Amino acid sequence: MTFVDGDRTTPREPGVISTPEPAAAPKPTMLESMGGPAGFVYSTVPVVVFVVANSLQPTSVAIAVAMATGVVLTVVRLFRGERVASAAGGLVGVAVAAGIVALTGSAKDFFLLGIWAAFAGFIATFGSLLIRRPLTGAAWNLLHGGQYAWRDDRAVLRAHDIATLAAAIVFGARFVVKQWLYVHDFTGWLAFTKIAMGTPLTIVAALVAAWAFRRSSKRLIREP
Repeated sequence: MTFVDGDRTTPREPGVISTPEPAAAPKPTMLESMGGPAGFVYSTVPVVVFVVANSLQPTSVAIAVAMATGVVLTVVRLFRGERVASAAGGLVGVAVAAGIVALTGSAKDFFLLGIWAAFAGFIATFGSLLIRRPLTGAAWNLLHGGQYAWRDDRAVLRAHDIATLAAAIVFGARFVVKQWLYVHDFTGWLAFTKIAMGTPLTIVAALVAAWAFRRSSKRLIREP
């Protein structure tokens, strides 16, 4: 059997029914890839619960309440269909922070892990700039098989300098502000700073990195 399409005829096998190809699944947005608004809530609730509980009860009780909150949120995330690694990541962070507080007996040490993680992030990102191998560029090249001479393209290198510098500024600002609050025993302000300088600044740095990734792909990857 043939089907006429204008001046052309297209042969069609008998008994074969053509079906449209399924539409490609939409790519997740930047916010969705970071857990969406729910991810922001999951990361902040245990912190708020700990600070509030610590102001009303002994530190040991505050630790227990924060851990219980982390467990409940993890179960909720699993029921929502999130991957185990993603859902349990927040609980691991709360458990480590609570363990440090249990060892030291100081409520402000709940934020110690985050402070030194920010310092390590600053050293890694800023150090990569000093040796002219910006970290976001190395990450882009690794994701594409490590086969591109991305540092030879000045525009690409400059884009990754900007993206890595943005990440270094975020990490450095977090460390400086939180360390100052930690030294002066402002536990409540530490919680506020963790929330205010957490996901919002991460999204900003991620947007700059995404711009550098797109610029690298457009300049270096040749479509067949």
